[in-house]
Amino acid sequence: MFSTQTSPNWKRIAKDFEAILGEKGVIRRKEELLTYECDGLASYRQKPALVVLPRTTEEVAEAVALCDRLNLPWVARGAGTGLSGGALPEADSVLIVTALMRKILDIDYDNQRVIVQPGVINNWVTQAVSGAGFYYAPDPSSQIICSIGGNVAENSGGVHCLKYGVTTNHVLGLTVVLPDGSITQLGGEIPEMPGYDVTGLFVGSEGTLGIATEITLKLLKTAESIAVVLADFTSIEAAGAAVGAITSAGIVPAGMEMMDNLSINAVEDVVATGCYPRDAQAILLVELDGLDAEVAEVTRRVTQVCWENGARTVTVAEDAETRAKLWKGRKAAFAAAGHLSPDYYVQDGVIPRTRLAEVLGEIEALSQRSGYRIANVFHAGDGNLHPLVLYDNSVEGQLEEVEEVGGEILKLCVKAGGSISGEHGIGADKRCYMPEMFTDADLDTMKWVRDAWNPKGLANPGKIFPTPRTCGEGAVHPKAKAYPGVPQF
Repeated sequence: MFSTQTSPNWKRIAKDFEAILGEKGVIRRKEELLTYECDGLASYRQKPALVVLPRTTEEVAEAVALCDRLNLPWVARGAGTGLSGGALPEADSVLIVTALMRKILDIDYDNQRVIVQPGVINNWVTQAVSGAGFYYAPDPSSQIICSIGGNVAENSGGVHCLKYGVTTNHVLGLTVVLPDGSITQLGGEIPEMPGYDVTGLFVGSEGTLGIATEITLKLLKTAESIAVVLADFTSIEAAGAAVGAITSAGIVPAGMEMMDNLSINAVEDVVATGCYPRDAQAILLVELDGLDAEVAEVTRRVTQVCWENGARTVTVAEDAETRAKLWKGRKAAFAAAGHLSPDYYVQDGVIPRTRLAEVLGEIEALSQRSGYRIANVFHAGDGNLHPLVLYDNSVEGQLEEVEEVGGEILKLCVKAGGSISGEHGIGADKRCYMPEMFTDADLDTMKWVRDAWNPKGLANPGKIFPTPRTCGEGAVHPKAKAYPGVPQF
């Protein structure tokens, strides 16, 4: 493990990085460093000592090797859109930002794959290949700004993860810089490589095992036909029952999303789709894709199931423009929540979809007890909840209170047989709740794996795993300023 007994000479260190990356590849002015003091979970902030901007695998390797030689903790960061504090710097750390690594290196249509650098924006991949009739399936709501490198680190999902899986299901191979600065290859160019699934181990490791610098992704052919069904309900329980009935009928939609009344009205206030009934207690968006005849039949069945489960109205969109209009509100739901309240605290838990109505009822009861409004918008098809707890960070004590509310929601998910994360990762935000889901033996095993790759603990320290100093007896997340040093494991 690394030591922080002596204070680093950052002026000298900056010159060492400039020798590798050039003056424009190093950021050290205090006012510029403020840009990098948090990720999308903006409640917690910690300014890094230095930010470096490599452009190639070799530059990343040299930067990491320098950190290894000087015993400097470092954190990888992509577009900074993460929602679990995974890219939150530690004090006296180096932030290695891959935002300038944004080249699409190769497109191979014959073998349905593309190789990209980690700074490539998620949506750019589909834009680059759509003209040839292909697309990249994982599509987080932030896909117009989030980067592939961050998607790999967090194993991001999106609307289409129900049918097509999350990021790990679409990563064929990786070029990785390990925590000592060495470069290695994981996976390959085919879906099933022989031996251990080391690629699957790396995807979702949140920057604790190294940095992916070249990523080989699987492409899918664009479906012959696509339809989107929008159904609205007078109760969230009825919408939840429709979700269960659709999957019980053996139908696997490309995506199935739900929004509650608070989210519906926030979206209409901001985006004004005109598609979402403001008096509905819940809406269900179901996307179906495949061959023309298949989609026609499955759309008929989904429509029937929605009517049977109490839908007030059911709308079917088959043309691209109308489909995009229906999805526009869902994609903007998180941003729209910012117009409901000065701040919101988003969680990311998973439950069995058969428990949707029950758990959502408990979340509403928690909202009533706590006095904080909670908007629900989520991937209903795979039970991935994204409750948004509304609060005002300028009011002293509210952040700590909503953190506790968020923690109670995670505990509800685990109690229902689910997980504390579906796609946002653990990061700094949820590390204190890992014991709710895993035993000490489980956590020790995970740490052994991390230590095998990252023996000095320099790569993204303080993430994923709980420590007594950061979690305390109450397992409530502290603010970043409460842990200025680097945690020891």
